[in-house]
Amino acid sequence: MAAPSPGPREVLALSPEAGRRAATSSSGRHGLLWRLRDKQPRLGLFEIGPGHELHRLTCMMQAGLWAATQVSMDHPPMGPPTEEDFSEVLTQVQEGFELGTLAGPAFAWLRHSLGLKEEDYQAALGPGGPYLQFLSTSKSKASFFLSHDQRFFLKTQGRREVRALLAHLPRYVQHLQRHPHSLLARLLGVHSLRVARGKKKYFIIMQSVFYPGCRISERYDIKGCEVSRWVDPAPEGSPLVLVLKDLNFQGKTIDLGPQRSWFLRQMELDTAFLRELNVLDYSLLMAFQHLHEDERGLGSSLVFRTARSVQGVQSPDEPGAQNRRLLPDSPNALHILDGPEQRYFLGLVDLATVYGLRKRLEHLWKTLRYPGRTFSTVSPARYARRLCQWVEAHTE
Repeated sequence: MAAPSPGPREVLALSPEAGRRAATSSSGRHGLLWRLRDKQPRLGLFEIGPGHELHRLTCMMQAGLWAATQVSMDHPPMGPPTEEDFSEVLTQVQEGFELGTLAGPAFAWLRHSLGLKEEDYQAALGPGGPYLQFLSTSKSKASFFLSHDQRFFLKTQGRREVRALLAHLPRYVQHLQRHPHSLLARLLGVHSLRVARGKKKYFIIMQSVFYPGCRISERYDIKGCEVSRWVDPAPEGSPLVLVLKDLNFQGKTIDLGPQRSWFLRQMELDTAFLRELNVLDYSLLMAFQHLHEDERGLGSSLVFRTARSVQGVQSPDEPGAQNRRLLPDSPNALHILDGPEQRYFLGLVDLATVYGLRKRLEHLWKTLRYPGRTFSTVSPARYARRLCQWVEAHTE
C-alpha cells in the first residue's frame, strides 16, 4: 500500500464543496432525473430528507464519506494490510464537523478484495441521494440507515463495540481469507463523527445482507433463544418492513435441499471463529424470496465463481477446508443461498459484543430472572453451539 503515516493524522477534507452541497441538499434531488435513476421499490423505507430530525447528521456523514473514500481512491491498496494500516486514524476537517476514518487502508483493501469499486462505494454513500431509514425491531439505541441504492447498511455504534471490532479486525480479515464464502457480514468501514466540539459518534458500514430486497417476502433476526424474541407482525397491507424474531419463526423451516450441508458446515466454522474471539449476542439474519419457475435449478442460476469474495489462502494440508460453494450469478452472492423453491438471504451480523464482566453479570441476573428459559446472554461457547443447533433443527 502507499505508505501512510501510522497513528492519527488530521487533514483538511479534499472536497469541502461536497460538504456544502450535502448540507444544502434539498427537494431538488427528488426530481425527474433522480426518480429515473432510482427505480428500486422502497416498501417500508423512508427517505431522510429536509425536515427529518436526522437529515443534518446524514448529510454530514455523506460529505465526510465522500472525502474519506477519495483518499483511498487517490492512494489505492497495493497489497494486504500491514500492522500500521490496521492502526491508522485519519481525521478530515470539514465545515462544521470532522470525520474520522479508522483503519482506512485496511478497509480499502478489504473492499478491493471483495470486488467493490471505490467509485461505486463513494457514489452510493456520498451526497448523490438521501439515506433511507427503516423501523428497527432491535432493542439497542443505535440508529440504522441504508444507502439510497439499499446496497450498504450503516449503523451507529458505541465506543466499546468499535474498539472490539478494531481489535478483532486483523483476525476477521484472516478468517475471510481462509473462508472466502463465510456468512459473516462484510464490514466495509468504521468512522467517527464530531460536530463542532461535541462528543464523537461512531458508525460502521457493511454490505446489506438483504440486498437486493425488492422481492423479499419475510425477514428474520435469529439468536436461537426465546426471551424477548417475538415481534408483533405488521398489519396486513401495511407498508412497514419488520424484521421478525425467533418466536415468529416457530413451525417454519428453511428448505435448502443439497445446499444444507454446506450451510451447516459454514455455520460451524463462523461461530467457532466468533467463539475464539469471545463474542456473543450476534444474529443470523434471514430473508426469503420465492423463486420464479425459470430461476429454479442449479444449472440455470448458479455458476462457480470467486471474483466477488476475498481471495482465499490456499492450504495444501487442508483440502476443502475453505468450504467453498457454487455462488448464484447475482448481486450480493456471498449472502444468497438458493433452495429448490426459495432464495434465502443469510448473514451473521452484530459481531462486536464481548463476553466480559458486564455480560457475565447480566448472565447471572437473567438466570435468576428467567429460570428454565433461554436468553441471549450466555457464554460464547454455549451461544455458538445453541445457534448451530437451531439452524440444524430448522433446515431441511
